[in-house]
Amino acid sequence: MFFEVSYSDLAGRIGKIKTPSGTIETPAFIPVVHPVSQSVDVEFLKKLGFEAVITNAYITLKQYGDIAREKGIHEIINFDGPVMTDSGGYQVLEYGTIDLEPSFIAQFEKDIESDICVPLDKPTGYGLSYEVAERYVDETIRNSKETLDLIKSNNNTNSIWVGPVQGAEHLDLVKKSAGLLDDMGYEMMALGSPVQLLVSYQFAILANIIATLKSTIMSKPIHLFGAGHPLTIPLAVALGCDTFDSASYILYARDNRYMHPNGTSKLDNLTYLACQCPTCISLTAKEFINLKDDERTVELAKHNLYVLRSEVLSVRQAIMEGRLWDYVAQKARAHPKFMEAFKLFKNYKYLEDATPLYKKKAIFFMESIDQYRPEASRIRRILSTFRTDKKKIVLFPDTEVSPFYCSQEYFKLSKKFSDYQICAYNPFIGIIPIEISDIYPVAHNVISKKKFNCNSSKDYPTFVSSLQEFLSCNFFDEILIVADDFMQGIIQDIQITSKNLKVIENSNGVIDQL
Repeated sequence: MFFEVSYSDLAGRIGKIKTPSGTIETPAFIPVVHPVSQSVDVEFLKKLGFEAVITNAYITLKQYGDIAREKGIHEIINFDGPVMTDSGGYQVLEYGTIDLEPSFIAQFEKDIESDICVPLDKPTGYGLSYEVAERYVDETIRNSKETLDLIKSNNNTNSIWVGPVQGAEHLDLVKKSAGLLDDMGYEMMALGSPVQLLVSYQFAILANIIATLKSTIMSKPIHLFGAGHPLTIPLAVALGCDTFDSASYILYARDNRYMHPNGTSKLDNLTYLACQCPTCISLTAKEFINLKDDERTVELAKHNLYVLRSEVLSVRQAIMEGRLWDYVAQKARAHPKFMEAFKLFKNYKYLEDATPLYKKKAIFFMESIDQYRPEASRIRRILSTFRTDKKKIVLFPDTEVSPFYCSQEYFKLSKKFSDYQICAYNPFIGIIPIEISDIYPVAHNVISKKKFNCNSSKDYPTFVSSLQEFLSCNFFDEILIVADDFMQGIIQDIQITSKNLKVIENSNGVIDQL
């Protein structure tokens, strides 16, 4: 197996992709390197820790021809690690067509000993009609089949061949494309044409596209073309992308765009440089701006690479610590368009599959969106299966003492209501029977101390479902609810059917008053 996963959280995976020229640790940013003109020396990329690069096979063919076949792509670009080659799809996107057959460029990629190869595809871009997009998808599928037939006939099993998934915002085409490429036997998938979406910060559309692909193909590594924005990386990784490439570091530099953890800024607008990379600690913002054009571009490109590297390492660490949800939540507050995408996570059920059943650390609940984190969704489903023979129930707000049966409140309740089913509740996990209040993450979460006032049951639909399902699946003749502000807001909006329903406002010493 060329891809081994060591850790996962959400759909993000720390793993290793093994290639003929070395191993790539995922998630990985793969810088684009021009085969002829390199503004930033490839040796700098290696020293900075980038294990792989991507270059263009079409341009290499046009510029070097047989020389590239003789020397190989590694010598051409002076990089001895894994090299990925794009066959010319970007040129197709930019110029409409190129004068090569899929089998010819595939043979060239094989001849120059590329480690990770992409067949010639027809990128759908963004904004095409369904009919045109479908035609492009069909052409890509034909090209991919022709390429794979050639590779199999040559018994070339060393390189990793990547299936180019197209379809853009037409999600059924994305699903169709991914399914057909998977059936053909491609070992790795690549999602094409996101650049136009990223330029306009259409993160929500991108999220749906990635989720469609990932829901179709769970286990194989996924590459995302053109993803070189600091905010794109945590989003793409959380949704399941393992590698991503871009020339953004140099393209942004040529436009005087300075990357930072939450986006980009025009260098001219900066007064201070908060980054601690070698470039930024040696210059003031004014000195940076006043560098000669060529020097400024190179130094800014290097700075941008440091930011991208830092972002990848931060995401990896978040996966290791089981904090990827929290990390993405922080990033989502950097831009409203990112928050739109983050709110879609509740629709992506596959995120739960790769999220560990147990973590070393407690999970955090900050606000209503956190009710959808995979750990909460999973435990609510488990708690919903609980059944009791008891005919009376008392519901009490969850306490800061975990598990609940260790709290003074439970000690008092158990003495006073020995024949009752005792349950705690909190806004994120739902109804918690005392018997299973010590399982993860029921007893392993930290909730913000702010009051979770609930103006409407619509704010916490998962809690409403948990409450209604628990009461309907068990048969209680008497229901006693000690209601905090949150529960009071809930029960105003929903109907609880019971002949003996009693609601008491939570307060200090409330148990003694029951």
